[in-house]
Parts: sequence; C-alpha cells; structure tokens
Amino acid sequence: MSAKKLDKLATGILYTIAGIIVAILASLLLFILVRGLPKVSWHFLTGRSSSYEAGGGIGIQLYNSFFLLVVTLIISIPLSMGAGIYLSEYAKKGRLTDFIRTCIEILSSLPSVVVGLFGYLILLFNFNMAFPLFQVLWL
Repeated sequence: MSAKKLDKLATGILYTIAGIIVAILASLLLFILVRGLPKVSWHFLTGRSSSYEAGGGIGIQLYNSFFLLVVTLIISIPLSMGAGIYLSEYAKKGRLTDFIRTCIEILSSLPSVVVGLFGYLILLFNFNMAFPLFQVLWL
C-alpha cells in the first residue's frame, strides 16, 4: 500500500471517529435540551433556592454570578488596558519589560482555575486567611 493511500485511509478513519464523537455529543446536548427546557421557567430563574425541598430556583446564584462578573470587569479592564498601553507605548525595552511580558504569556496560557487554586493555597497556608471551617478541616 502506498503512502498516499495509507494517508487517505488514516484521514478517513480519523474523520469517522471525530464524526461519531460529535454525533454523541450533539445527541447528549439535544437530550439535555429536550428534557430540560420545559422545566425552565421565570420562577426557576428568579426564585430562591430551597434547601430541604424539591424545586426552588437559581435567582440568588445568578445574581451572585453577575455581580462577581461586573466587579471583576471593573477591576480588570482598567488595570489590563493600562498595563497593555504602558508596555506597548511607553516602557523601554529591557530585562524588566521582557520578564513582565514573559510572565503575562505564561499566565495567559494557564487555566484560570489553576491560578485561582494556587492563589487560594498561598492565602490559606502562608497568610493564614482561611475560613474557620477550612482551618478545622485542614488540621
């Protein structure tokens, strides 16, 4: 078998496997949407959650998520825009700016969950800023 035919065969097999995986994921998404969308109501989106009963809503959780998003944007947009403009327009080329650019590239390649957990561990162990429940659990 020639290399060209082998390449076409391998490409066909990989496309078939990828198509099967996409079909499985699409069917799962369709199943979740068909079964879940009838349960979504205005009361579910705006109501309070219920701890000991079935039902309830996700209103408080949605509010907290949007509040955290807005506060994060208020802090991060001016800081990042200022740093980007300063580094690209005003900072002289040197070892410090090269180091800062390298740090920015490394941080942008890491998932935010990993960076958040690392920061939490720094606060937890080095500065002893844990919640009392977590202090009891870590003993």
